[in-house]
Amino acid sequence: MDTKRKEELAEIARKIRVGIIEAVHSAKSGHPGGSLSIADVLAYLYFEELKNIDPKNPDKPDRDRMVLSKGHCAPGLYSALAQRGYFPVEDLKTFRQTSSYLQGHPDMKHTPGVDMTSGSLGQGASVSCGMALANKMDGTDVRIYAILGDGETEEGEVWEAAMFAGHYKLSNLCWLIDFNGLQIDGPIAEVMNPTPYPEKFRAFGWNVAECDAHDFDSIEAAYRAARECRDRPTVIISHSIKGKGVSYMENSVAWHGAAPNDEQYEIAMKELGER
Repeated sequence: MDTKRKEELAEIARKIRVGIIEAVHSAKSGHPGGSLSIADVLAYLYFEELKNIDPKNPDKPDRDRMVLSKGHCAPGLYSALAQRGYFPVEDLKTFRQTSSYLQGHPDMKHTPGVDMTSGSLGQGASVSCGMALANKMDGTDVRIYAILGDGETEEGEVWEAAMFAGHYKLSNLCWLIDFNGLQIDGPIAEVMNPTPYPEKFRAFGWNVAECDAHDFDSIEAAYRAARECRDRPTVIISHSIKGKGVSYMENSVAWHGAAPNDEQYEIAMKELGER
């Protein structure tokens, strides 16, 4: 990827992070930590990777799909969709309000660009497998992408889905695990360690790639490896920093599900280049 394109994607990711902070601050609730850690990945997906997506025609049949299985990180998804043009950026300030179409978890029936309703952890992973199998049976070129949290992989449903995808050789399926090492109760290694990921997924018949979640060359290489794999599903182990981009949120479990107050909001906006 050339320098100019990386700079463009970095600016999109910065704006996605700004939108995340705007949304959570306005709602006075939400999940900024895990939303910020996937901002660069979301920028790459919606502005580089996903094929045939069209904000003017969100339900286009031949589009690639993206399932945010860790649905509590909806602020990240909404901010990316707003930047891509699915709805006004200003609407992010209505997040979690009673009259808003931007609910606390993604809702495919009311929010343009949302491909799957998600929230209960593990269910998005299962649904992504069904979507991939359906498209494979239909003989389409549609690819299915999903983003899972590392804490989410403690759910048994995730591993049942992994077994399913491996058995049916769903080569049109790509999961990304946001491996920031923290969940609501603390470090994943202490709560219920789901690692080592590469060995476990290979045992289920998956292709495995890894990336630095904040380096676009690394992200691009991982998704290229997924596209080039034609005989099995691919999982990308994405090494990230929870709260990336806001200094006091980085690597802090306290910001898994908390909103910044007015003073903290101003600090975040300044660090993100909006003040």
